[in-house]
Amino acid sequence: MKIAFLINQTHKEEVAFTTTVLALTALKRGHTIFYIGLADFIYQNERSIGAHGRVAEPDSGIDNGEDLLNILRNNKKQIINLQEIDVLWLRFDPVLDMINRPWAAAMGIQFAQLVKNNGRLVINDPDTLIQASNKLYLENFPKEVRPKTIVTRNHEDVISFLEEQQDKIILKPLKGSGGKNVFLIPFKERQNLKQIVEVISRDGYVIAQEYLPEAVNGDIRFFLLDGKPIVINGKYAAINRVQQADEIRSNIHQGAKAEQAFIDEKVLSLVNKVANKLVEDNMYFVGLDIVGDKIMEINVFSPGALGQASRLNSVDYSTAVIENLEDKVKKFYKL
Repeated sequence: MKIAFLINQTHKEEVAFTTTVLALTALKRGHTIFYIGLADFIYQNERSIGAHGRVAEPDSGIDNGEDLLNILRNNKKQIINLQEIDVLWLRFDPVLDMINRPWAAAMGIQFAQLVKNNGRLVINDPDTLIQASNKLYLENFPKEVRPKTIVTRNHEDVISFLEEQQDKIILKPLKGSGGKNVFLIPFKERQNLKQIVEVISRDGYVIAQEYLPEAVNGDIRFFLLDGKPIVINGKYAAINRVQQADEIRSNIHQGAKAEQAFIDEKVLSLVNKVANKLVEDNMYFVGLDIVGDKIMEINVFSPGALGQASRLNSVDYSTAVIENLEDKVKKFYKL
């Protein structure tokens, strides 16, 4: 099987990234791996889409993620005919290129659509990723699974929302990731609210959400594969991300600590309420961020922390994912 991973840029990939974990697992199972950056595509005609990509072959003697990234970075790019790959897996973060390469994410999706239209399997589906390019995607799901939310660029709208909640709220960019520009606004402390909204809105719209008291315990990153939980030996692919003291953000690279997650019927019931639509939207590999009885975000571009879930639960989730993908490819191409 030939699997092409569409990433932002190869030199920005890290050993702990879920993309690296999945690529290494696929390589060890005998599959050829390609890394394609968002700036690497070639359009020659509607039936000929290619890319300048980096290749790792299964017989390369690669044993770990560091070896894989070193080989990919040192290998000279070669032209890949995307009509000959089996899977194009979109694993880039649109937010990373918002400032320096604002064209990159949109072009990545558009080229991925062309690859899909030529009959290749593309995950997650680029046609629906367009609708999921920011946190507003969550509003397409049942009301009971979502926190109370408004989206605006006007600080007076935020004040009105704060008054309605009669409690603290969370402000963050509508299109953001990694915990950047996330603010907790206490109900009675709004002296700098206008300035905060102005800072966040420099990059687009602002999303305001109700504060959930359960957030003090962090959040759960819960993985879904083809609309179903990934579970091995009764252990779900999930982690509990616990923020540092005096910190509201549960993002791992903002200092949060990954711990084993306790998955109960309440969490599974919440997951079931969004699973069908994710399947309808062809969202193959998804990470849900759960606080209490609400889903705070649905991560459909490059959800991370699968390797940490494997380590904490002492099971191998990445192999389960690649095995599922192998079956999906066989069904897709009717092999």
